[in-house]
Amino acid sequence: MKKMPPKNVINTEFSDAVLAWFAKHGRKDLPWQQQPTAYRVWVSEIMLQQTQVNTVLGYYQNFMQHFPDIQSLAAAPLDEVLAQWSGLGYYARARNLHRAAQQIQQQFNGKFPQEFEQVIALSGIGRSTAGAILALAFGQSHPILDGNVKRVLCRYHAIPTPADETATSRLLWELASNYTPVEQVGEYTQAMMDLGATLCTRSRPQCSRCPIQAHCQAAQQGNPQAYPVPKPRKTIPVKTAVFLMLQQATGEILLEQRPAQGIWGGLWSFPECADVDEILNYCEQELGVQVQKYKIWESLRHTFTHFHLDILPVQITINREQSTAIALSNRVWYKVATPIKLGLAAPVARLIQELTAFPARPVQDCLL
Repeated sequence: MKKMPPKNVINTEFSDAVLAWFAKHGRKDLPWQQQPTAYRVWVSEIMLQQTQVNTVLGYYQNFMQHFPDIQSLAAAPLDEVLAQWSGLGYYARARNLHRAAQQIQQQFNGKFPQEFEQVIALSGIGRSTAGAILALAFGQSHPILDGNVKRVLCRYHAIPTPADETATSRLLWELASNYTPVEQVGEYTQAMMDLGATLCTRSRPQCSRCPIQAHCQAAQQGNPQAYPVPKPRKTIPVKTAVFLMLQQATGEILLEQRPAQGIWGGLWSFPECADVDEILNYCEQELGVQVQKYKIWESLRHTFTHFHLDILPVQITINREQSTAIALSNRVWYKVATPIKLGLAAPVARLIQELTAFPARPVQDCLL
């Protein structure tokens, strides 16, 4: 492994090379780089967690149009925020963003704080995100350690252990601190993220174009893709769920809001039961309707970070009298023609679209 620079000593050779590369090749036209207020930078950093830039661009522009500042985000209903986040995934980010905006409104009179400890105390903001916001928006010298930076440093030093191990993480933070300059810290921070996103990529890294290639241990070994060292693979479990797609003859679809905690927290989805055998009892006990017929669609799989979810959609058509029996405390009849702003999980939005476009798409009719 490459020798570390002395602790707490800035390695200017490293940062100078990265900054020189950024001046010629770095990305400078991203929307959050224009008028980089703390709010704009903050929203972009949250959206970019576990999501690529190309995916984020459209969502970011729409989000900024709906919530141009902290005050508008803090005042908006959570449903409206989730509606603008629908499809971007990892919805806890949106809930935390909304909660943090309210914290800023209440604790700091709507102005984004500039003290590191105040920023890191906000919902959904960790050490790396806080450092990035303060560096990019205020020019404060704080290290960052997102996935791109981890990859660059793991390769540069040929670190032989997985990046997320406690000891390795501690080492990476020391390295990131030692390389982060005092001057031009905003440019350096963006440069490190760009370097990992455009050259030092997971697959097919472009080492010949890299500004630090001459001293990169992984490049000298000829195996940069061996780093970061992967964690031992675990078998991803598979869970199942039955989505009950209740629809009135006039087209309205029953949706219910999921609990704030858990998958798709706070989003709107179909009523759900664990097994086909439970459909009749669930509809009668939980929804107050007696089902005489339902149609089973082909199953679909949605993959989360830690498990697969196999969804079995079941189409149930009910009449107006039955629909009025359904308690609406956390449920709505969703009108596709004139939809209200609701946060929808990606597979739910897809099924609603297919239910509307292809209402007769069942695999199996079940008569009772």
